[in-house]
Amino acid sequence: MSSNIQSSESLLSAKPEEPKIVTNLRGIKNKIMIMSGKGGVGKSTVSANLAAFLAKKGKKVGLLDSDIHGPTIPTMFGIEDQRPTVGEKGIEPVKVSENLKVMSIGLLLDNQDSPVIWRGPAKMAAIKQFLEEVDWGVLDYLIIDLPPGTGDEPLSIVQLIGKIDGSIVVTTPQDVALTSVRKSLKFAETLNVPIIGLVENMSGVICPECGKEIDIFGRGGIEKAAEDFKIPILATLPIEPAISATSDAGNVYTEGVDSKWSEGFNEIVEFVEDFTQNK
Repeated sequence: MSSNIQSSESLLSAKPEEPKIVTNLRGIKNKIMIMSGKGGVGKSTVSANLAAFLAKKGKKVGLLDSDIHGPTIPTMFGIEDQRPTVGEKGIEPVKVSENLKVMSIGLLLDNQDSPVIWRGPAKMAAIKQFLEEVDWGVLDYLIIDLPPGTGDEPLSIVQLIGKIDGSIVVTTPQDVALTSVRKSLKFAETLNVPIIGLVENMSGVICPECGKEIDIFGRGGIEKAAEDFKIPILATLPIEPAISATSDAGNVYTEGVDSKWSEGFNEIVEFVEDFTQNK
């Protein structure tokens, strides 16, 4: 038999080539998805602050904005005018700090007012490129900010990565948001994505005059969802004008200000660290 022809034994023992995405993401310890059943609940605010808080604690963090039609992460970090570069190992994400780097379709737009009018296949190709060709390097956490709902983008992320280490579902107290969030929880369960817990955003508003919290959207629905799905509530975050003002100014709120919002967000970070350490 010619030496150029492999024996049947060697063919059977040969390992299939590893997918490029698996190889590219090998240096990432934890991949965390931030989800919401509907838009406008502050999911990107949670994603951006979680990444920034972890980075400030010394963790190496990547933040992937996978919302193709409504990318807001670059605005929150004030990096809309920066552009990714191409290095020896692939596309270099934009560095926000020594410990945090970001990739978003918003960093590739010449005009931030230009809509991304793409059908499903084009969106899926972009997400695949973000996972396969961006040089994420060695990270403690890759935080993935998903678009709202349970459609193409969330499904593609899960299928392409293969193993998501955890998911956080963000909601608000309104019944319509809580109805949608239950669909996100079922989505994660169906695809075997571990659920770290729920975050209730806009959980009342802090009166600037008296400091009292007012439940303008009601209360109680998140407790029912947490009980039904047997998952924890990570935090309830009130509306605080300083948070919106900080994000609009292109800064993420990581300072140790004495407020209920910052206390709640520190609890989220601690939950995530404990969950990933004990997985």
